[in-house]
Amino acid sequence: MSTTQISGVSVATQANVYFDGKCVSHGLTLADGTKKSVGVVLPATLTFNTGAPEIMECVAGACEYLLAGSSTWAQCGPGERFSVPGNSSFQIRVSNAFHYICHFG
Repeated sequence: MSTTQISGVSVATQANVYFDGKCVSHGLTLADGTKKSVGVVLPATLTFNTGAPEIMECVAGACEYLLAGSSTWAQCGPGERFSVPGNSSFQIRVSNAFHYICHFG
């Protein structure tokens, strides 16, 4: 089951726009200081670098992803998630809009 709502948050109203608009997200801060972002990746193949560990949760659409050091693409659909180590990277392939929540840390 995917997350449908996040309550009690502060939202950054300025969007983060990456890859010429192929990825757009907004930062969230929960009452306990936890950081997340919610966004959408439009059809593309992109490479993201991580600082902190991340958990990518699919709330709608689907993607394929390839973690750094792996040679096998995996799939992620609604209600599923995948983990990315800190100080790493991953590639993502999207053929239809992929809506996500990124959980940091």
